[in-house]
Amino acid sequence: MNTMQILAVLLTAGLAVIAGIYAWGRYGRRPRGAESSVLPTADDATMLDRLGNPLVVQHAGENGLSLLSGNVEAFVARALSSRSAGRSLDLQYYYWKNDLTGRLLTREVLAAADRGVRVRLLLDDINAGLHDRMCLALDAHPNIEVRLFNPSRARTDRFRRGVEMVLRAFSATRRMHNKAWIADGRVVITGGRNIGDAYFDAADDSNFHDLDVWMLGPIAEEAGAIFDRYWNSQVVLPIRALRTPRAHYLPSLRRKLEKRALSQAGLYYLAEIEKAQVADSLWHGSRSLHWTRHARIVADPPEKAHLQKRQNWLMRELMPVLHGARKEVRIISPYFIPGSNGTGELARLVDAKVDVSVLTNSLAATDVAAVHGAYANYRKALLRSGVALYELKADTVNDDQQRMSLFGSRIASLHTKAFVVDGAIGFVGSMNFDPRSASLNTEMGVLFEHVDLLSEVRAIFDEETAPHNSFRLSLDKGRLRWHDEYNGNTRTLKREPEAGFLRRLTAGVIGILPIESQL
Repeated sequence: MNTMQILAVLLTAGLAVIAGIYAWGRYGRRPRGAESSVLPTADDATMLDRLGNPLVVQHAGENGLSLLSGNVEAFVARALSSRSAGRSLDLQYYYWKNDLTGRLLTREVLAAADRGVRVRLLLDDINAGLHDRMCLALDAHPNIEVRLFNPSRARTDRFRRGVEMVLRAFSATRRMHNKAWIADGRVVITGGRNIGDAYFDAADDSNFHDLDVWMLGPIAEEAGAIFDRYWNSQVVLPIRALRTPRAHYLPSLRRKLEKRALSQAGLYYLAEIEKAQVADSLWHGSRSLHWTRHARIVADPPEKAHLQKRQNWLMRELMPVLHGARKEVRIISPYFIPGSNGTGELARLVDAKVDVSVLTNSLAATDVAAVHGAYANYRKALLRSGVALYELKADTVNDDQQRMSLFGSRIASLHTKAFVVDGAIGFVGSMNFDPRSASLNTEMGVLFEHVDLLSEVRAIFDEETAPHNSFRLSLDKGRLRWHDEYNGNTRTLKREPEAGFLRRLTAGVIGILPIESQL
């Protein structure tokens, strides 16, 4: 290539960058949409008011919390709160899939809007992009508005979307990982679940072990204030500011939703809702509702997505809790990349006589093999320091034969993000212990203190780390070993269990690439 050709290439690239920056600047000046806020609650205006307010009054100053560990229960809790809502639904998710359970919950939300309920749906654009039809259809409803976090201008063209991602590579990686379901400003569900089949036991290939918290009380005001801050932020745009509204999409969506609801699998989930729908009762799953004064929502602000110096807002809330451990720390994180600093902090806790245990995915169980490659670099150091490491097996057993017949046998994958410190304080939320959650994504969750509730989280950890569900790792003369129970017998394995060659190769290559900060 001669000098003139090189100059031509550089000029073309420069013009492309300038055009991208100019286009993005014009896009940034598009109308953000009118500001709005959570609607005020009342004593008896809606069913959730009538059922929730007496409990809130009875437990003045406290919040009621209940764990949603069962996947089908987590689906039902969302559906029932939507059916009971009479004022508002404020929904914030990293993604909302257009699959069976995604459509069934969309159907419930649409039915609420038909009753006059105001619906605000806020989605991260990384998964909503190129799948706008459902969002545009919902936005066409007079009682529903859809907004997107950090959206792309390219809505229909994959090539243009790819070019835009390259042009703003740094800002495009910053995503909204929050999960919140707020009904009537009364009931809040937050935790690790997005909306999609893998989270509600309906996927054909794999299903997640996950955890949410159902909440009632003053904490709902905290959740609403956080939602409003995102909804009205500069990083969020209405979908109608990005694409021309398509009112004719809505009738088509209604037909598709009804057809899916009448399928064999759809009828199964609708029957589960009907079984749980008890008159004059707030349904929060099969676990107890625990009341405590010590519960609060913690979250990153939407400004974390701006091109500024990285700040770990949520980590600043959580790290003092972990540092304050005196007896034990139990961590559940599906994507666990502690880094050198995190590894050192956990080692310091062990040196201080704190019993530290971590549960994450095995290579066979994880849905992101690249993350496992980065995590693997720290296993030996963690084990040498005295940290107990467990990796969830991919072949955990699902005893529900009806779901097994509908969807077949599925691989298990951990998706819970939680920790318990000294049996005294705990966290359940969306945040993984990895660089992406710490520095790039916005995250949220609930910090709480209640002995019985913490015992339930600890029991989940104990069950997940039992030898029939997880491998416990050890070192033998510097080499990794995996220990478990199989067919009633204990065994020791000498290489990544249950993982094929391609997965091992992918994880191994990622482990040596300098991309950890993006994982």
